[in-house]
Amino acid sequence: MGMTNAVSEDKWTEIKISVNSNDIEIAGSIANMVVPYGIYIEDYSSLEEEILEIAHIDLIEEGLLEKSRSEGIIHVYINPHENPMEAVSFIKDRFDSVGIKDYKIDIADCLTEDWQNNWKQYYHPMPIGKKLLIRPLWENEFDAQGRKVLNIEPGLAFGTGSHPTTKLCLETLEDYIKDDSTVLDIGCGSGILSIASVLLGAKSALGVDIDSLAVKTAVKNAEENNYDESRIKFIKGDLSDKVSGKFSVVVANIVADIIIRFNSLVGDFIEDGGIYITGGIIENREEDVLSSFAENGFEVLERREESGWLVFALTKK
Repeated sequence: MGMTNAVSEDKWTEIKISVNSNDIEIAGSIANMVVPYGIYIEDYSSLEEEILEIAHIDLIEEGLLEKSRSEGIIHVYINPHENPMEAVSFIKDRFDSVGIKDYKIDIADCLTEDWQNNWKQYYHPMPIGKKLLIRPLWENEFDAQGRKVLNIEPGLAFGTGSHPTTKLCLETLEDYIKDDSTVLDIGCGSGILSIASVLLGAKSALGVDIDSLAVKTAVKNAEENNYDESRIKFIKGDLSDKVSGKFSVVVANIVADIIIRFNSLVGDFIEDGGIYITGGIIENREEDVLSSFAENGFEVLERREESGWLVFALTKK
């Protein structure tokens, strides 16, 4: 009996995202990546037409008429075991990368700012794969049990390790990183995948993000792990526009549409026999992503899945 009680007391967190009506469709699909199990969208931009079409009446309830036509609200619900700030930073990152500028995010009944410290209660040292332990900087009580410790203060950049797509990418990297690996990390967020790669033995890593806040956070996280620019470097850029040279492992933990765009470019940056790891792909985009891989000459070595999220390891045919 005690158990059912405890579970029912767990509170879900509501994130409300207000955006312009003309951005609602793409904003909705980004929000849906955070929670594959569903979101709720209020969009009244074509209220009159829709009601006339369905009901053939022009009497509309007063309350509805007062709703904004130029703005929509997306409601996202985060389950009690997930970190709401991970979701918020993912949404912010993706909005920035597709050019949605005008939006507001509220968490539960309080603004994001109040949450920046509170969310830390959701986030504890986490063993990942066979070799890593992700440790938030504020946690001093932990037993590494022989694992390599990755110290991280995610700030508002995506990538704490608790999101299924980050976790899958870390586990995949563990299987493909060798001592002489050079790594390119596209959409690096907090820098977690670049730092993990070097901890797992890679010679060097280069992380790229379109968001300067993410780059700043990533640089700080590399320093917390005692790596300087000779091992890990972070730069601001749009996909590979600022990158030169070839790498033995390229990892892109972004979103399906941007991965599809990157698939036509990435071949230029992968050494012969190199590995391309992609994440951030939600199940219902699998077919689109697979046909894009095939079109660009990639062969799937393995597919991993968790909670509706997919990660692929690929090689150039």
